[in-house]
Amino acid sequence: MWRETAAQTFPGVGLREAVQESGLAVAQERLGRTLPAELRALLLESDGVIGHTDTDTVWPLDRIVEQNLLFWSDETLARLYMPFDAFLFFGDNGGGDQFAFVQRPERPDIFVWEHESDSRRWVAGGLRDYLGRVLNSGGDDWYRS
Repeated sequence: MWRETAAQTFPGVGLREAVQESGLAVAQERLGRTLPAELRALLLESDGVIGHTDTDTVWPLDRIVEQNLLFWSDETLARLYMPFDAFLFFGDNGGGDQFAFVQRPERPDIFVWEHESDSRRWVAGGLRDYLGRVLNSGGDDWYRS
């Protein structure tokens, strides 16, 4: 379903080999939390999504794990920015801004974290909505309008 949806929305979309269930289990154990159901389903079809200008619209699972562990534990980031522990980051715009699920409180919404201002704001009502918006946009700054 996710592969077809992405390809219909943006014929130039890049898709990878699927993640195995065992890989998802290891990732969730390392993170200490469960990945959102939509994200798990997408990763079981493709280990990330490559959008316009070869941007990782959805990161590969390994990057999701590493980036989140960094954001939740890095002391330098903690001194510069508000806490990130409520978020689960999963993609970016190629210029530093990153997209995340809100996990505390748990909800399907996608927020953007704008790195220059440390602002966090709603951009999509779920992963399907997010992919539709970013892949239909033709650019990487779709959320700024």
